[in-house]
Amino acid sequence: MARLLLLLASLFFAVPAAAQPLAAGRNHIAAELVAESATPAPGQTVTIAFSFTPEPGWHGYWLNPGDAGQPARVQWQLPQGVEASELRYPVPERLVIQGLMNHVFNGPHAFLATLRLPEAIAPGTAIPVRARIDYLACTDQICVPERADLSLNLTAGDGSVTAEQRARFDAWRAALPRPLGSEGRFELRDGRLRVAVPLPASVAVSDPHLFAATPDAVVYAADQAISRNGDTLIVETQAGSQADGLDGFEGLIRIGAGQGLAFAARPGPVPAAGEPIGTAAGEGVSLVVALLGAILGGLILNVMPCVFPILSLKALSLARAGETPQRARAEALAYSAGVIVTCLALGALLLVLRASGEAVGWAFQLQEPRVVLLLLLLTTAVALNLAGLFRLPGLSLDRADGGRTSAFATGALAAFVATPCTGPFMAAALGATLVLPSAGALAVFGGLGLGLALPFLLLGFMPVLRRRIPRPGPWMVKLQRLLSIPMFLTALGLAWVLGRQTGVDGMALGLAAALALGLLLWWIGARGERGHRVAAAGAMVAVVVASLLVVRTGDSAPPSSAGLLGAEPFSEARLASLRAERQPVFVYFTADWCLTCKVNERGPLASSAVTDAFRAGGVRVLEGDWTLGDAAIGRFLERHGRSGVPLYLYYAPGQEARELPQILTASTLTALAG
Repeated sequence: MARLLLLLASLFFAVPAAAQPLAAGRNHIAAELVAESATPAPGQTVTIAFSFTPEPGWHGYWLNPGDAGQPARVQWQLPQGVEASELRYPVPERLVIQGLMNHVFNGPHAFLATLRLPEAIAPGTAIPVRARIDYLACTDQICVPERADLSLNLTAGDGSVTAEQRARFDAWRAALPRPLGSEGRFELRDGRLRVAVPLPASVAVSDPHLFAATPDAVVYAADQAISRNGDTLIVETQAGSQADGLDGFEGLIRIGAGQGLAFAARPGPVPAAGEPIGTAAGEGVSLVVALLGAILGGLILNVMPCVFPILSLKALSLARAGETPQRARAEALAYSAGVIVTCLALGALLLVLRASGEAVGWAFQLQEPRVVLLLLLLTTAVALNLAGLFRLPGLSLDRADGGRTSAFATGALAAFVATPCTGPFMAAALGATLVLPSAGALAVFGGLGLGLALPFLLLGFMPVLRRRIPRPGPWMVKLQRLLSIPMFLTALGLAWVLGRQTGVDGMALGLAAALALGLLLWWIGARGERGHRVAAAGAMVAVVVASLLVVRTGDSAPPSSAGLLGAEPFSEARLASLRAERQPVFVYFTADWCLTCKVNERGPLASSAVTDAFRAGGVRVLEGDWTLGDAAIGRFLERHGRSGVPLYLYYAPGQEARELPQILTASTLTALAG
């Protein structure tokens, strides 16, 4: 009632102030309707934005305006078959006037919606979009109801997006709250609403505030006590008039400037309050922890079978006779630059895809069969080089080949093939990139590259370490041949992943392309004439390009791990159904290109002891296969603070998810069913 009276009073006093601007045809908050693509594709979606630009001193309102105000209301006029989604709001700000809390937007902002086009619409068809939006524009003293009749004229086409529009919509998406997949819990105790929000302890939080989307569940202007208890944020505040009897609660928790996480909660026990959340100082600490974790993870990656041979050959190349300190440092810097630039480029592309609404994670490039095929050809070339079939600049022990350019390319190759192996070492660090600002997230990706490049960088700048490397001799050639074995195994694994993604035909095409590439490389190495080399190089490029163009992307998901623990395909609906039946549920997320996943699936997950224990305990198993980048799984992973796989969760009857280690043991799994 108090909110209604305040709103009516503000509207009454606002009429004189509003008359002149409205008569002049100008709103205090200018509204514009913008489409990301002017030519959306049939059967696809296009993002639409209501872009608002307030005059100085004026503000608009969030979906729950707080103690005063009102949310925007939209009336669509769309062609038949075109459907519009609900509005998505950015993270709001707090504004307290005379003790009343308002949830507002003070500067330029945008509400996003999605239009879905019918598949039957013909290319070139006009798609007129009309929308009437009513909203409230206010200052600290007056409020004015405003209306904008907006229109767009789209044309069914190829869905192309200009660079300018892409950047504009990316900025708007970055302002949206990110959804948390794990449910929160809330309870009413002694007139106070206590809310538990699941959030990994590694995620930085500064100046937190709970914005309640559920109307009148809390007293908006009441003080909020926010603390951290392990991987949970605890919010305590005065309960609102509608808190009693709630069967669900939705809200947004602000975790930093312009950053928020949207969540849903259900009734349940809330842990005791923990350590009170500080302000800005916590963010720097969390970033430092994530950065150190990334450097350590990158350092460990050097022992992986797809990286160790490359590092070993580069290290041994520095031990050659006559190597000057200056050249060693230059080569180390070039190699490091290749690694770090590649990690930053992949990280930046990942952030752009996330900002555009894609549910992708680290090693996302391996969800594209053409990228897997390209890696298969690259690793095959490296393996054949190590086996002595030909010389690849940068990896050969013959010093006639080296140089900064080849060192840079070698570093880029090492970083590119190493990305799927980061999971067990960098879960927390890469998970932090989901909520860190873009600069902080890029710092974490750069830290991964620095860790990966660190051993070779130290060798280049510390002569004492180079002197510990055995001197050159025939043994180095034998070692080079031995190091080709893990690279051949890596190529074999990539061929298997390609087969899982595209079927037998795709794998056969990949192996044929690898064979053709090997023959061409051998021919280039055996021929000394420049003309022959140029012709063969052209043929080699043609083989690679043709195979990349021919390989299909695969329309269906790959087959799952055949009957592993009797697993069913994962879906959030199936998980909810099993939990409603109070069944114990074990959920694992995997991908064919994830080395840690495959080790666990060949070891403890395939153990007969685990199978017997799960069967005896009635544990149901769900498998989420992320090989081809299922968007629903990607969003679920992101809501659990993960940027990749593996992820293992156990739901005891009536309890929330318990996250298991990424390196599993049979005893850990059998204990679940005990």
